[in-house]
Amino acid sequence: MATPSDVRGSRGDSIHHIPALAGAGGRVYRGYRLHPLRRRARGYRGGMESPSNRDDIRDFLVSRRGRIAPEQVGLPAGSRRRVPGLRREEVAVLSGVSTEWYTRLEKGHITGVSEEVLGAVARALELNDDEREYLFDLAKAARPTVRREPRPKDGALDGPVRWLIDSVTLSAVFLRNGRLDVLATNALARALHAPMFESPTAVRDRANFARFHFLDPAARDFFVDWEGGASATVALLRAEAGREPNDRALRELIGELSTRSHDFTRLWSSHDVRSRHEGLKRLRHPVVGNLELTYQSAELANPNRAARTLNLYTAEPGTPHEDRIKLLASWAATNAPGETGRVAEDLPS
Repeated sequence: MATPSDVRGSRGDSIHHIPALAGAGGRVYRGYRLHPLRRRARGYRGGMESPSNRDDIRDFLVSRRGRIAPEQVGLPAGSRRRVPGLRREEVAVLSGVSTEWYTRLEKGHITGVSEEVLGAVARALELNDDEREYLFDLAKAARPTVRREPRPKDGALDGPVRWLIDSVTLSAVFLRNGRLDVLATNALARALHAPMFESPTAVRDRANFARFHFLDPAARDFFVDWEGGASATVALLRAEAGREPNDRALRELIGELSTRSHDFTRLWSSHDVRSRHEGLKRLRHPVVGNLELTYQSAELANPNRAARTLNLYTAEPGTPHEDRIKLLASWAATNAPGETGRVAEDLPS
């Protein structure tokens, strides 16, 4: 968990290091002003403004090294280990580099490291595809000669995408961006996530999954597996932070959640990353009761717009959950006329 000692001030902080100071309302701490009702980190900066993302690289590599038992890679466990997981020299041997070189890498000195060497480290640490991509994103952001293009704006909803969303009637469909803002829904999705859209965490009719999950107590009643959903939410945001280190709105969101939610900070410190989130979702809906739905996601690629993901929630045919989702669809059609394909108001991206 990040602590005040992790903070280096308002001009050199990394996107991944915002202290949890929720109890310090109204005070200024090293460039961060926290207010009792709206505590948001100020001067929160990421990407190349921090020294090559050194802290992000260090903490990520240390966390991945710490989760691998020596026995997993054919090494003796020994009895004099002071920390869990592998030692630095063991990772160095597995990666085919010197201990001195790997130590420098783990301290964040990643500039100039080849993709081949990074790949060897990723294999030694048994990184999955999402973690490997995240490590490479951190390395890309650390290169001083690379100028990152500004993040494309979300933009208006394309006609064919709107038609697709409108055409689905028995699955809840919503479109989101990498910050987990909901950009568009069909009527069923809006009815399914009614507690989120009615939450005070929604800004000008634009709901955000992360804000609702961590800042509205109602989320703990709505999501049956709140902890699992919270972990996935944080992992999605961390992966997006690696891809878009200069996204100001993302930095502000992470800063807000870090200063207002101890649970977010606890999960953020785990350094888990995830590019996709699919599986089984269990909800306690205020209208139709308990629901168990499968959900799938698909990326909508457009080089002129920020990445957007289409998510679909569907009930298994022949189950009571299908009956309830049909009932909810009927209720949505009756109680929310004209809401199909509803798009949130445009906000600055």
